[in-house]
Amino acid sequence: MKKTFSIGRLIGNGILIILTVIGCSPKETVPSVEPAMTDQEPTETSVPTALKVNGDGISIEEYQTELQRYQSALEAIGEPYDPAVAEQEITDHFINTLLLSTAASQNGFTLDGSALSQEVQDIKTSLGGDQVFEEWMAENAYSLNMFETALAREMTAIWMRNQIIADVSSGVEQIHARQILVPTENEALGILRQLEVGNSFESLAFEYDPLTGGDLGWFPQGYLIRPEVDEATFSLQPGQYSGIIRTDYGFHIIEVIERDASHPLTNDALIFIQQKAVDDWLAAQKEIAAIEILTP
Repeated sequence: MKKTFSIGRLIGNGILIILTVIGCSPKETVPSVEPAMTDQEPTETSVPTALKVNGDGISIEEYQTELQRYQSALEAIGEPYDPAVAEQEITDHFINTLLLSTAASQNGFTLDGSALSQEVQDIKTSLGGDQVFEEWMAENAYSLNMFETALAREMTAIWMRNQIIADVSSGVEQIHARQILVPTENEALGILRQLEVGNSFESLAFEYDPLTGGDLGWFPQGYLIRPEVDEATFSLQPGQYSGIIRTDYGFHIIEVIERDASHPLTNDALIFIQQKAVDDWLAAQKEIAAIEILTP
């Protein structure tokens, strides 16, 4: 079976973080060159560009090849391919990578050539040696130069990502809460009436969830899957409970048990907060960046 990979999927070779930031796989960055203001036809050295971010461009050839890799990767695992979704993910990937890598350069980071060479060697070793690596590049339409350029871009973007998450505290405001979740509004109304006449929330919660009593543990704001539940929870103080919150899962009633302005994060919550910091940084950069999408 054909092996279909992308650089971002070479987990364990130093680029395992970037996928969580920007999605799919990278390739060669083509520097943007502004054309001279003449009436002459473009020269043969002009590179058709798919998109630009602050003047740095991605060629159409590179963009289309990455779409092909994306499609092949989905087919290899039996997942359906949606061209519109693929184009959006690849476009977002390149924009985010360029924003991060450009910011790294602006912050004084320069990738050492020996570090890049070592990374390439580590990837070769992981794949099984030089011959397997050559076969992998051929199967995935990489030249060595394209691969190294893409890898350098990813490594540079990772450096910037690490600067962003370095400022994330390991202790943030968190809430310890429990919930009662039922499938119908009438059940939820009945529970609310019992709470209003003084029944214990904890006792009722164990009736509906004998294993955990609906305990949600500690979590930071934004961590819960349903934003409406998250928002209602963080409006409460310890000992208070919410009204009925309707979601796709059913009807929730939440009680806050404890609230701590700087509670240590679990590993999963820390990763969530770090990812949110990167997402927020990217969103802010996109507001001020010059982004040109030149492909239809």
